[in-house]
Amino acid sequence: MFKRIFFSALRVAIAVTAILALLWWFGMRMPGKNISKAAPLSSDEIALREELRADVQKLAGEIGERNMSHYPQLNAAADFIEDSFSRAGLHPRRDSYEMHGQACHNIEAEINGARPEILLIGAHYDSVLGSPGANDNGSGVAALLALARRFAGKTAQHTLRFVAFVNEEPPYFLSDEMGSLVYAGRCKARGDKISAMISLETIGYFSDAPHSQIYPSRGLGIFYPKVGNFIGFVGNMHSRALLRRVVALFRNHAKIPCEGAALPSFIPGVSWSDQWSFWRHGYPGIMITDTAPFRYPYYHSASDTPDKLDYDRFALVVSGMEKVIKDLDEL
Repeated sequence: MFKRIFFSALRVAIAVTAILALLWWFGMRMPGKNISKAAPLSSDEIALREELRADVQKLAGEIGERNMSHYPQLNAAADFIEDSFSRAGLHPRRDSYEMHGQACHNIEAEINGARPEILLIGAHYDSVLGSPGANDNGSGVAALLALARRFAGKTAQHTLRFVAFVNEEPPYFLSDEMGSLVYAGRCKARGDKISAMISLETIGYFSDAPHSQIYPSRGLGIFYPKVGNFIGFVGNMHSRALLRRVVALFRNHAKIPCEGAALPSFIPGVSWSDQWSFWRHGYPGIMITDTAPFRYPYYHSASDTPDKLDYDRFALVVSGMEKVIKDLDEL
């Protein structure tokens, strides 16, 4: 009896080890040389840091909770994003749909390129019920606006499209009413050639404390750090090539540690943002994240306020992504 139990357990352990090894080889082994700690900010990155801080403060400190239950605030955030695009010299467009008798707005701004392929950078601007949403997702929107400002007025090979999505949070999360799913469906219907979708999702919190980083699966902790001082890049298996390309480019310029994983979408956290909507329509997409509930102690709470963010490391992430987008455009 004991032998049967022992060998049964041994077979399970071998199978699990084999699966983890395959995941590591095919989905978690990333190119490029990683660094171990964040570098000092340049003068341009110091200016970027203050820009990000001001936009997070506007969204989460001044406007506050913004969702369908706080509809005037949701519209105030939409107005702020639209105005920010306009002041950058871009021409924003509202891609709207009606839900429960109220208009909901995805907001896009586009820089036309010489080629038909589209690099789409997106972030959701609504916050979950009961939260001002500084990190989730004021950080993503602030990054989106900062990146749009830096590419405005420049020429591009690809079309660069910056999109702020509505209604990512529950009760619309992973539903047909999710703003990015409505948007991605319209892209597919008109034949938009989106070669990469990059979702900026909860990217402003870092920690150097031991065991500050956890994972949705204990097995992932074998391969990844237990200290939350890095930015994460996550995709599904279909988006593995895009993920590896982005991680390699980020590491070429990196001033902050990063980790990447292409994993099955059923693993908790992998599909938890707007890239999921584009996967549904066959587009490759990845999420950039500080891993949200697997690190951030104030996730989806009233305490998700602007003072909780690490603006130095947040600025390094955005600065790195500016270089990644430039490199992707030139490929």
